[in-house]
Amino acid sequence: MVTTDEILSQLSLEEKAALCSGRDFWKTKSIDRLGIESAMMCDGPHGLRKQEGEGDHLGIHESIETVCYPSASALASSFDRDIVAELGEALGQECQAEHVAMLLGPGLNIKRSPLCGRNFEYFSEDPYLAGEMGAAYVKALQSRGVAACVKHFACNNQETMRMAGNSVVDERTLHEIYLPAFEAAVKKGKTRSVMCAYNAVNGSFCAENKTLLTDILRSSWGFEGFVVTDWGAVKNRAAGVAAGLDLEMPGGPNATGDELIRAVREGALSEAALDRAAGNVLKFIMDAKESRTSSERLDRNACRALSRKICTECAVLLKNRGILPLNRLQKVAFIGELAITPRYQGAGSSHINVPHAVGAVEASAGRSISFSHGYDIRSEASDPALLAEAVDAAKNAEVAVIFAGLPDSYESEGADRESLGIPANQNELIRAVSMANPNTVVVLHGGSVMELPWLDAVGAVLLMHLGGEQVGAAAIELLYGERTPSGHLSETWPIRLQDNPSYLTFPGEEGVVTYAEGIFVGYRYYDKKEMPVAFPFGYGLSYTDFTYSNLRLDREKMTDKDSLTVTVDVTNVGRYDGKVVIQLYVRNAECTVRRPIRELREFAKIALAPGETRTVTFALDKRAFAYYEPKVHDFFVESGEFFIEIGSDCRTIALAAPIQVKGTTEIRFAVTETTTIGQLLKHPKGTSAIQNILGGAKSTATSANMGEGTEQAARKMMLEMPIGSLVSYGRISREQLTELIAAVNG
Repeated sequence: MVTTDEILSQLSLEEKAALCSGRDFWKTKSIDRLGIESAMMCDGPHGLRKQEGEGDHLGIHESIETVCYPSASALASSFDRDIVAELGEALGQECQAEHVAMLLGPGLNIKRSPLCGRNFEYFSEDPYLAGEMGAAYVKALQSRGVAACVKHFACNNQETMRMAGNSVVDERTLHEIYLPAFEAAVKKGKTRSVMCAYNAVNGSFCAENKTLLTDILRSSWGFEGFVVTDWGAVKNRAAGVAAGLDLEMPGGPNATGDELIRAVREGALSEAALDRAAGNVLKFIMDAKESRTSSERLDRNACRALSRKICTECAVLLKNRGILPLNRLQKVAFIGELAITPRYQGAGSSHINVPHAVGAVEASAGRSISFSHGYDIRSEASDPALLAEAVDAAKNAEVAVIFAGLPDSYESEGADRESLGIPANQNELIRAVSMANPNTVVVLHGGSVMELPWLDAVGAVLLMHLGGEQVGAAAIELLYGERTPSGHLSETWPIRLQDNPSYLTFPGEEGVVTYAEGIFVGYRYYDKKEMPVAFPFGYGLSYTDFTYSNLRLDREKMTDKDSLTVTVDVTNVGRYDGKVVIQLYVRNAECTVRRPIRELREFAKIALAPGETRTVTFALDKRAFAYYEPKVHDFFVESGEFFIEIGSDCRTIALAAPIQVKGTTEIRFAVTETTTIGQLLKHPKGTSAIQNILGGAKSTATSANMGEGTEQAARKMMLEMPIGSLVSYGRISREQLTELIAAVNG
């Protein structure tokens, strides 16, 4: 078999440059004289958007009819790697049947603000959950011989000015919050492609950002695939290739490669860098040809059944005063336009061409239901006639079920949301119906957080997310207890938008957005501030009940080079079969840097019959206890006591056990006259060096000469004092200070 290097050696400069841009909107270039075919890429990630005619990246032109699955915002709420893997395999099978070599997805950007118009395409506010979901998706898709392309690398967390904006983020925040999901997709998922984002990060556009594309992605993480631009993201092609970019998309008549040829001939770009880029694209094309199968046959009905199954696993029961599950014999009023024409997917490049989406009314055959429209989905204003009809229906029913949520115009690629509210006419309807019938259930459709001003007035709330084309059928199964809800929120629902940590800096000014909240994104912020929220991260109810017991750690002490095995018993103590999500958080009880109260570090989802108990096992390594330390440019474990916590959400912790962890990495940094005494004491040589200089001298800052009760304040002041001040205060000489700095710096 001919290797990539052998083919590369036969290419002219012009041919290598040509390979680094697409042939058209969706395909790579071919080189006929060497038998190099073109490979096709298509949008995803929750269905296949294959355009066979004129292409575009906003979902404007028609694509093939296919099956739409729940979006990423829903998938993450399943907390189920296996379910995500089933979706990945199904999409891989469909891509093979349609001769598609790469699917553009999944989206791994963090939900920094609930206003991001594309949040429905992203997994979570939590980097660990997003990374685990992403890695499971990538592995499963690629097991079918289809390349994944994780996106949008990196800090593409809003739609406002996304094509030209600059995300300003500090090193620790970048590595702790915004990069780990991509890292998991690379290291665990072995993704074959990464899509760089439109925006700049810290002043350098992602398509030509060497820190991202080479230093982090390739050198640190060991990525061996190819980097493709988001469609139209290239600003300077030669600078991009030099920084680690491989393929510019889309292609077309203007994508000649002349800029790269000229840059090589003028010495502005090394031919070795061009060889690397062309070689990576070649490898993708050759792998696609080798992985291509001709035996895939699609069963659309099986795909639709899978979409329905996945949707039931993702739905989150937010509230239930004992109204749910419904009884088939109950007289129920279904209210709301979304009950017949459900909103099941987002708008933009991920929009799937679906021949028919199933609404709840259609799926409720054999049950005693009535239907009234209640509101006009295209309007904010209430229609008195529709409202009156709905109230009458509610009065004549045992239970009223209102289908409500966000219309298409409220969340879409290309524009950020303006508020967290749902349309005013829906809010008015829910208030009126709940007054007419206390047994009111609200079924919510939408891809992101919503404000629920009527929450206290209704008896139950079931969140269906953007649940794919079978969302109505899935809702019926859940409402009537054929399946037990088991989803948990993958993002915090604040009480109001103003509570969000990015509120004052989102979406920035004139394209510059400063991530001023740092690592305190989502629950990390709300928990640290002890702030009330509507629903915490990880929250989800069930029709049955679970208890946790017998939490065990396989050791009491460990170093950051060890692994820790954690086991816990979980029992279904309720009346229904159900699935439970066990969430493992780590809390650092002793830390000298700012850290969240707790962080999700593992999770599992298991099925239990009534009365059944199962033991769940987790394995934790260094990263579970680490924070990113800019001084060493790596993840670092600070020695001290940690707690392993088991809970059903980030605020409902059932069990906890302590573990002593010793870090084995030393933080070494250059000491200067402005280094504080407290900072010096963190240096591995600092304590001994300062003791040698100061000897047994006593501090003059005592309660005796500064006033009663000032000893603690004096100590704090001393620790924050620059070591150069020791000379000013006559504690040491200038020569001793020089000796101290030399001793520490070695």
